[in-house]
Amino acid sequence: MERIQIVNPERIAWCCAEREITADDLAASVGISPATIARVMNHEGGMTFNQLRKIAEYFHRGVLFFLEPGPVNEAQLHTPQFRTLTNEKPELSPKIKALIERVEKQRDVYLSLLEDLDEIDRPSYTPPYLPPADPKRAARLARDWLKLGEENDFDSYRSAVEERGVLVFRSNGYSGKWQIPKDEPILGFSIYDATCPVVVVKKQWESQQAFTLMHELGHLLLHRTSSIDDQGDFDSNAGLERDANSFAGSLLVPDDFLRLIEDTERPQDVGNLDTWLRPYREAWGVSGEVILRRLLDSHRLAQGQYHAYRNWRAQREYPQSERGSRQYRHREPRHVFGDPFVRTVLAALNARQVTLAKASSYLDSLKIKDLHKLEQYYAGL
Repeated sequence: MERIQIVNPERIAWCCAEREITADDLAASVGISPATIARVMNHEGGMTFNQLRKIAEYFHRGVLFFLEPGPVNEAQLHTPQFRTLTNEKPELSPKIKALIERVEKQRDVYLSLLEDLDEIDRPSYTPPYLPPADPKRAARLARDWLKLGEENDFDSYRSAVEERGVLVFRSNGYSGKWQIPKDEPILGFSIYDATCPVVVVKKQWESQQAFTLMHELGHLLLHRTSSIDDQGDFDSNAGLERDANSFAGSLLVPDDFLRLIEDTERPQDVGNLDTWLRPYREAWGVSGEVILRRLLDSHRLAQGQYHAYRNWRAQREYPQSERGSRQYRHREPRHVFGDPFVRTVLAALNARQVTLAKASSYLDSLKIKDLHKLEQYYAGL
């Protein structure tokens, strides 16, 4: 097969440095001989178009990116939102950086498909004005905007947010390009956009996912900016993170809910607090810690008891769930990308705006047989 000359091999080196891998790591990942990569990097040879395509796909770049002369212009390569997130946490791992870029591209796919499907109405993102200096009042207004009922779980919270024009992605529990690994400290991030913002939530316990979702929504609504958060941000009592925490807690557990809790029935043993709060936790789809924090902020719980509970929780060992069967693989795109995204891809496929192969690539590389199962699943909803 005819080889082509790589005009700018330094761009491969730049991508390797950004991903924190060596040229040999790249060769092993894409199935190209290390000697071939070495020759290219030393300006001593070329590679086939198919080999270059593999490298481009690995780094999530276009083939032309590696053929263009000149140094990489990061301001042109990365969006302002991407730069906001990486400036906020310069220590972000290459996996998280790649995920951020992937999410941005997935949103672009969604908007492009909607533009081609003129008859499809997307929920419009028209956020209400919220007082940024008063997170509790902002939470009350946002709860009305979301039209939340008295009982919720993560799925109902997610649907309410999606109905207001926000894409909500949840990282996959399985290893792959849509996973936030368990050892990664990042719990979620938000990408602000005036027409179609995105919230990404790490797959966790459902009650933790709900708080992450509303914390990130707080950044979008209160601060109108992108943000990326770890556990330290969720524990923060300062600045924008404090406001987002107050917003999330007050939205999930408003004052009217707190009045249902009888302080006289609260056990003194912190190990029994979760049991005491179980009916409320299950009805509201939140953790015991969120409720206790709201009681603390309302001056109904002593600091000492709250911190004792947190210490007790930190010392407990929770069994890791076993890797489950993937017999429902066809439903995973809905869990990861949400209902609006999946419905839009299927509508585009049905209208012959995209091929089966394209639809598969948009839906986490779903196999064609599973894609047909997904269509049947949605037909039955």
